[in-house]
Amino acid sequence: MNYLAHALLAGADPDYRLGGLLGDFVKGPLAAAPAGLSPGVVQGIVLHRRIDSFADTHPAFRRSRQRISAARRRYSGIIVDLFYDHFLAVHWARYSEEPLEAFTAGVYALLAERPLPERLARILPGMRADDWLAGYREPAAVGRALDGIAEHRLRRSNSLGGAGSELALGYRDFEGDCLAFLPAALAFAEAWRLTGGGATSDSRQALRPASGTSAVPLA
Repeated sequence: MNYLAHALLAGADPDYRLGGLLGDFVKGPLAAAPAGLSPGVVQGIVLHRRIDSFADTHPAFRRSRQRISAARRRYSGIIVDLFYDHFLAVHWARYSEEPLEAFTAGVYALLAERPLPERLARILPGMRADDWLAGYREPAAVGRALDGIAEHRLRRSNSLGGAGSELALGYRDFEGDCLAFLPAALAFAEAWRLTGGGATSDSRQALRPASGTSAVPLA
């Protein structure tokens, strides 16, 4: 899942939502409230990880990954994550009564008011200016994002560039997979939040920032 999906699946609580957005920037085991992170933010990060694991085992998500061409399949997780944010944005009204623009404005405001890992703080101005959360409604924006990841985020020569073409080639199939997956993911995330996630090894251990993040307290 990418940023928009994680923000929605985290629920309305600001700490959970922040944790859902930090999940790609904070790696390693988690303590209950390390380095200034509130318990709610920690639980949001744990939920982010649980959602990623849920996606990796869900039949619809797995079908989508198999639809990616063999030449790019090693990057199929990255590709499908962005494709699903596209379809979530396109079909937003199915999943939230709040208009997409209002939702994304609230997410950007939340990120702006909280201390963030260095890498996220660095990309936030561009993320907000280019409206990454809602902007993926346009297939061309998905293609540009994948090209950017290929050029700037992957360290080795890779075949990810041009992966936006995969969306055009299999659009209806990817859309069907996503629309089958999202209700299950929403139900999973809601059930997890209602039970508080339970005690997990993630939330009992020490935290280390992801590569490229600072040791500045995050909350």
